[in-house]
Amino acid sequence: MRLPLHAVFLATAAISACRPQPPAQAHAAGASLWLSTAYEQHGARHQFARIPLQPGAADTAHTDAVIAVDTTAVYQPIEGFGAALTGSSAWLLMQMEPARRQALLRELFVPDSNGLGISYLRLCIGASDFSAQGDYTYNDLPPGQTDPELAQFSLAKDAQDVIPVLKEILALAPDLNLMATPWSPPAWMKTSGRMAGGSLKPEWYSTYARYLVRYVQEMQAEGIHIQTITPQNEPLHGSAAYPCMLMTAEEQRVFVRDHLGPAFQAAGLDTKIIVYDHNCDQPGYPLAILGDPAAKAFVAGSAFHLYGGDISAMRTVHEAHPDKGLYFTEQSGGSWAPNYGDNLRWYARNLIIGAPNHWSRTVLFWNLALDPAHGPTNRGCSDCRGVITVNPDSGKIQRNEEYYALAHAARFVRPGSVRIGSSGGSGTLLHTAYRTPAGQTVLILLNDEAEPRRIAVRGGGQDLHAALPAHTLATVVW
Repeated sequence: MRLPLHAVFLATAAISACRPQPPAQAHAAGASLWLSTAYEQHGARHQFARIPLQPGAADTAHTDAVIAVDTTAVYQPIEGFGAALTGSSAWLLMQMEPARRQALLRELFVPDSNGLGISYLRLCIGASDFSAQGDYTYNDLPPGQTDPELAQFSLAKDAQDVIPVLKEILALAPDLNLMATPWSPPAWMKTSGRMAGGSLKPEWYSTYARYLVRYVQEMQAEGIHIQTITPQNEPLHGSAAYPCMLMTAEEQRVFVRDHLGPAFQAAGLDTKIIVYDHNCDQPGYPLAILGDPAAKAFVAGSAFHLYGGDISAMRTVHEAHPDKGLYFTEQSGGSWAPNYGDNLRWYARNLIIGAPNHWSRTVLFWNLALDPAHGPTNRGCSDCRGVITVNPDSGKIQRNEEYYALAHAARFVRPGSVRIGSSGGSGTLLHTAYRTPAGQTVLILLNDEAEPRRIAVRGGGQDLHAALPAHTLATVVW
């Protein structure tokens, strides 16, 4: 039967809540619809609310659009959806009472629980602009000293918060994928002589490559496997007051080709090297590295942010190098964009739907958790917003629009899923589709119109109907 529009509103009003509802298995005889409305409608805003659906013959005469899902058209594999466990996020989580922290981590990381099912985390190699412990690397020395043998290398700072909370997470989600990124090498390796600004001195290229090898190895000794690494966060932004470094495309090409790639190979590491890790406005940067066959041999893909440019830049790189992966690795919301509904729609268009449709294997937000004052910060963004907001005094948790945007993909599109074909709709009815390792079909849609849309979905063994309220992000699972 066809689910009428008023039935969607009545059902969602009954089950809408501040946190998502438990998932249900999608059986061959039925499917599930999950809705998040960008703005209040009929006195309520629905946040990841579940609506049962029944299969039925598509009544195309009474639909606004027909979405066709093609399971035979297979595109990129998906490695995960998530955020960054920054030093600040880890510190905040460690301030929580252990039982409450454990319940929150289960919600965030276990896909069959009442929550997200985050499957990918980005880690900071040393301090970033969100480090509760201030500036640090794993080999900090007094001015004028050097340590070419890395005899004083130590993960002691991370052992205070990042490593303990990460071990708790991995106990709940042992298949979690991890990416690690440095904001700065040790100051003694840099032209600036400090963690802010400067470039990596050429005489320390090989030592810094060994430093990154050492990080991966010592994390592995802690039982933490790093799947991917990028050589430098935002390498074209080298003038901040927080840890940062300028690394041109030519410098990164040489560093990866002649130092980091060979060092990883010699150490027998299976950690993949991902280049660039900056905005979509400079696709020429990764193209310059991938254009060198010797460098390309060590590179698994390119990483992007979207504080500048257009998400379609990822497709530009894919078309030039279809044999290499693409990764969307950072985006933050903040008080500069306070409208929940506008943010949810932007995330849906550009990240949750847009990035995978332009070949990304991941979608990662920035801080997993920040406090109500947008911190703790380390001389960086003073008004950023985390996926969740944690009050360290009361323990209260606020789930933000980033949380709900992630929920529509992370819980259902598990690592090992593949993006499949989907067609139909329009510029204001956007969609992306997947086939999961468990054999489910997942369709994520955005009705970006100011009016409700009646849709029919065909393919993947089902004919389904749904009525999508105005400005609604939806996931259909069957």
